Amino acid sequence: MPDLQKEADSSDLESLLKELSNLLIKKNLMLVTAESCTGGLIAASCTKLPGSSQWFDRSFVTYTNEAKNEMLGVPKELIEQHGAVSKEVVEAMAAGAVKKAGRKNRIAISVSGIAGPDGGTPEKPIGTVWIGYADDKGVESKQLHLKGSRADIRQSTVEYSVGWVLANLKP
Repeated sequence: MPDLQKEADSSDLESLLKELSNLLIKKNLMLVTAESCTGGLIAASCTKLPGSSQWFDRSFVTYTNEAKNEMLGVPKELIEQHGAVSKEVVEAMAAGAVKKAGRKNRIAISVSGIAGPDGGTPEKPIGTVWIGYADDKGVESKQLHLKGSRADIRQSTVEYSVGWVLANLKP
């Protein structure tokens, strides 16, 4: 897994993405992203690589709660009960992304977090990020506690997310 305490290195991310692309192609899978706090940075990182159309399908940038509900089918009640930055919502985002992609052989990564510089609470401080992963076997999630500036938190989220997808795909 990427070191979350260091500043993300673009060459490390590029290496992870190249490894991920090779594995997705080998397994005949396509990646879908559902992004909130990263605002499309995961998708942008993926599509920066030449040939990404072989393994990257689409991205849903769902920054608002309304977008999460309308684009991914995340129930409004779930967001109201748990908050947008939660295990329940990020898992619903990942599952919704796979469902909305509407095709087999799709996997999804979802992210929702508090990148700062404000918006944190004692229960969910700045740097709290949930990531979700969905495939044909189900959905899982992880909570991250990241440090640094807004840009650092967003970039670390991208790097960790790509690394986690890769770890989930390895035998």
